[in-house]
Amino acid sequence: REGEALGLRWSDLDSEGGTISIQRTLQRVSGAWHFPEPKTIRSRRVVPLAGPIVQALKQHRARQMQERLRLGLAWQGDLWGAMVFTNEKGGPLSGDWLNKHFQALLRKAGVDPMPIHGLRHGAGSLMAALGIAPRVAMELLGHSQISVTMNIYSHVAPQYAREAADVIGNELFGT
Repeated sequence: REGEALGLRWSDLDSEGGTISIQRTLQRVSGAWHFPEPKTIRSRRVVPLAGPIVQALKQHRARQMQERLRLGLAWQGDLWGAMVFTNEKGGPLSGDWLNKHFQALLRKAGVDPMPIHGLRHGAGSLMAALGIAPRVAMELLGHSQISVTMNIYSHVAPQYAREAADVIGNELFGT
C-alpha cells in the first residue's frame, strides 16, 4: 500500500534478517501529516524481502545519508523519524509526488499508465502465477481476509485452466 511504503522508517528495516515491519501509514489530512496505524491487524506485519531489495535499500540509505551530510542543519529527517522515502530535505513524500514520478517511470519503460496500487495487484497476480499458496500471499499482502486474495488469484486462474486440465487428464488417463 502506498501509505505503508511512505510511512516506513529505517528502524522498520532489519537488513540482517531481510525483513521490513509495517507499523504505520503516512496520510495527509487537511494539509497536516499523520502516521496512523495500518487499517487492520493483518496490515501490521513483517514482510520478508528478497536480497536484491535489501541491497537496494542499503544503497538508498547511503545516498540519503550523503544528502543529509550535504544539507547539514537544513535536513529535516530527524523531525519525521528517519523515514525511508523522503523529499530532498528528509520530509514526507506526498502520494501525488509519488504518482507523478511513477507515471513518468511507466512512460519511460513503455508501460501503460496505471495507479501505483496496480503494483500491489500485480504482486498478488505474480504470486498466483508462481504457485505461491494463497494463504502466504494473503499474509505478505496484508489482506484481512483470504477472499480478497482469492479474488486476485481468480483473475490469474483462467489462463492456467488448460494447463490444469492437461495435467489432470494425464494423471487420470495417461494422455
